[in-house]
Amino acid sequence: MVKKKVSLVFGTRPEAIKMAPVAYALRNTDFFNVQIILTAQHRELLDQVMELFGLKGDYDLNIMQETQTLTQITIGVLKGLDKIWKEDIPDIVLVHGDTTTTFAASLTAFYKKIPIAHVEAGLRTYNKYQPYPEEINRHLTGVLADLHFAPTKTAKENLLKENLPSNNIFVTGNTVIDALLYVYNNLNNFKPEGIPPLPENKVILVTAHRRENWGKPLKDIVLAIKDILSEFKDFYVVFPVHPNPIVKDQVYSVLSQEERAILLSPVDYKTMVYLLSKSYIVLTDSGGLQEEAPTLGKPVLVLREVTERPEAVIAGTVRLVGADKDRIVNEVKKLILDQGEYNKMSKAINPYGDGKASIRIKDALLYYFGFSKNPPKEFKP
Repeated sequence: MVKKKVSLVFGTRPEAIKMAPVAYALRNTDFFNVQIILTAQHRELLDQVMELFGLKGDYDLNIMQETQTLTQITIGVLKGLDKIWKEDIPDIVLVHGDTTTTFAASLTAFYKKIPIAHVEAGLRTYNKYQPYPEEINRHLTGVLADLHFAPTKTAKENLLKENLPSNNIFVTGNTVIDALLYVYNNLNNFKPEGIPPLPENKVILVTAHRRENWGKPLKDIVLAIKDILSEFKDFYVVFPVHPNPIVKDQVYSVLSQEERAILLSPVDYKTMVYLLSKSYIVLTDSGGLQEEAPTLGKPVLVLREVTERPEAVIAGTVRLVGADKDRIVNEVKKLILDQGEYNKMSKAINPYGDGKASIRIKDALLYYFGFSKNPPKEFKP
């Protein structure tokens, strides 16, 4: 039996988190050789995850530059992967999600006529600039991909509407739940350095960094946080702040003098899971937290007008609040003051996964390459 070489390409922390369980699942068989290629679209945050999961890259493009543009990222990935795949050709390339690395790696694989599998496929807002550039990265990757690992039935339906063949689409659940449960179940007595003891049920975890929120939307978000701290004197806000000066300067200018606003440098994933476990409410414009927080029973208020993850909105674990200051404050107040409203969100069923998504992806690849006669069973919440 000749093993198939599977190349996993990723370059950011969220990609590494969600691809780590896939790497382990594929390595835990006699059928695949796993090759990991890092683009290092983001360097430091990526390295933290690789260390946490005990993974090493076989190749590292190390393309990150100060204030790099989307064009520079795309060119760096295209050039770097073209050089690698001239000599070390995989049987299939796995990309994840919606980053510029994802699209550029898919385009390079297409040029080399290498099959492409897209993990976390089919998420859509159908608004090309929200989120930007992620929405179009997903569309373009979907056009190029041969296999589509959709996390939910809704994501599969999006792909079917785009006339992609149903036998190439597999509903797997989201691998982020696999990663989250692994880290959460191994927290034990972990206490991160530099973070004071946090009171039970009095912590609001915040992340905000999306490009569409730069400028006035971010200003309104941080002013809303200031108002919340002013009204609820026993609550704390924990805010890991993105290092981009466009984000960092605006957050610190408003919140640095607030005694109960704990502003942190970007934290490693284990610390983020710890903070999530200690939080009462999550405010975020991130995609991953919309999936992770409901797994731990934490209501999520999404600081965006649209989301490519509507399943949680429908299930009731997530609520869209945008970047309007009064709207954010009112929705937080509702969750703090009305236990019924809080329970309605915190106890809703998480539609995103059961911790076995990476196993389904492995089984789908076994089926694709003819090592198994049976496709994996679809994930159903």
